[in-house]
Amino acid sequence: MSAAELPEREGMDYDVVVVGGGPAGLATAIRLKQQAAERGSEISVVVVEKGSEVGAHILSGAVIDPVGLDALVPGWREDAETPLSVKVNDDAFYLLGPAGGFRLPNFAMPPLMNNHGNFVGSLGNVCRFLAKKAEELGVEIYPGFAADEILYDDKGAVIGIATGDMGVDKHGAPKGEFTRGMELRGRYTVFAEGARGHLTKQLIARFGLDAGRDVPKFGIGLKELWKVKKEHHKPGLVQHAFGWPLDSKTGGGAFLYHIEDEQVVVGFVVHLNYQNPWLSPFDEFQRFKTHPFFRDTFEGGKRIAYGARAITEGGWQSVPKLAFPGGVLVGCAAGFVNVPRIKGSHNAVLSGMQAADHLVDAIAADRSHDELASYEASWRTSLVGQDLKKVRNMKPLWSRFGTFIGIPLGALDMWTNTFGFSLFGTLKHGKSDAASLKPAKDCKKIAYPKPDGVLTFDKLSSVFISNTNHEEDQQVHLVVKDMALQKSSEHDIYAGPSNRYCPAGVYEWVEEGADAPRFQINAQNCVHCKTCDIKDPNQNITWTAPEGGGGPNYPNM
Repeated sequence: MSAAELPEREGMDYDVVVVGGGPAGLATAIRLKQQAAERGSEISVVVVEKGSEVGAHILSGAVIDPVGLDALVPGWREDAETPLSVKVNDDAFYLLGPAGGFRLPNFAMPPLMNNHGNFVGSLGNVCRFLAKKAEELGVEIYPGFAADEILYDDKGAVIGIATGDMGVDKHGAPKGEFTRGMELRGRYTVFAEGARGHLTKQLIARFGLDAGRDVPKFGIGLKELWKVKKEHHKPGLVQHAFGWPLDSKTGGGAFLYHIEDEQVVVGFVVHLNYQNPWLSPFDEFQRFKTHPFFRDTFEGGKRIAYGARAITEGGWQSVPKLAFPGGVLVGCAAGFVNVPRIKGSHNAVLSGMQAADHLVDAIAADRSHDELASYEASWRTSLVGQDLKKVRNMKPLWSRFGTFIGIPLGALDMWTNTFGFSLFGTLKHGKSDAASLKPAKDCKKIAYPKPDGVLTFDKLSSVFISNTNHEEDQQVHLVVKDMALQKSSEHDIYAGPSNRYCPAGVYEWVEEGADAPRFQINAQNCVHCKTCDIKDPNQNITWTAPEGGGGPNYPNM
């Protein structure tokens, strides 16, 4: 059926449409309702979320700085359904070698790296909590519907989004259960899609929101949730490590957080500007767990969940323009992660609240579909801007000088920024993550040990416990623009790094048969991490939204 033959979409109109049910989107919605109530007015707000439920696609460490929650929901600590109950009580940093390492003294760490007063827990559960608060205020939330298309008026302003059609087969033809997508139209649309949002990416290109900004930078974060023996569990213990198993030229690190109910979250971050195409972030993560400092934590325990997600790492100098005709960017869609702290949820909440304040003023003035220039003008002097400015040089210093020189220089810069100045000014990031790979022939191949199925695992068993599911008979949502280029470059020059950078076994180069090598895409495995959209050396793979409700279903992550 052609586009002209499709039935017309139904539509609904709101004051504000929010794309994404993460902390930024929910904070925006809650603040809008709070501010409207204070003014004795009414604002209609809808949140559309592609996960099967709010929280299903949320993946974060997470050590949570409560500054955002305290401002948004002041009584959350005393709430009977509070999602966070474990405070950080021990905060340790380690530099690792293959067989040992040492703990860095806490007094040497810049003050902003101190985690005491923060909470450890599940950001997914925080979002579920915030969703209830939003609905109590009258926010409409529609999980299981993916925002698939941006709607524009005849002047080019954003006027809302359309959700994707449901019940389309792999050839693009409607099936028996076909349902047309819905138009959600608003006076303003808030994009809170998280890192590398597919609609945000389109907006940045269409409106030139990255003009005058540094290149965006990303990492990939991988995480497992474990149930451990009681004697190995220390609620409130937070451990961060860098060094082994990564070499000194590759940025990244690991974390272990002891949360409630004898559960430990272990995670690993690899900066996506790594150079060696033979590197596999997933397998580096598995190796990390075997380090003698940490492996005993997992002895006799059981792994119960797994997931992966891209992380924005460009920071202060890479944040795009936040406002455009008809809409704004908030949270990780804007790039508000503090890289050395490995934290972004506090800034996500604060940016959502800040955007909401400007939206309320605009709606009160009977404005619509124009540009909220006041939001763009104010963020750098806000708490979010202050947080990012202090750490703006850590990532470029680490990338330029490696782990053993770059991190001390970055720490020195954070110390001086505590007193309001920097020895380095504002450094540039350099190449994009896609352009950082070297040809395979110029790099050393990495031999990873086979998983033992007890402490270390393979990708497919990991995807299984992420509860990832997609309708099999639907169009592949990972679009390769030029398959010949994929063969001549990604395969022939870079030795097929997609097979390694993907943490879910989505991509394979099949070397058997008459048409070998053949690029196979196992789209049903996709955990929506967006790494392929970022790291493909030719930017030849584009992540698009599958049918709503597809993807991972993370419990307590």
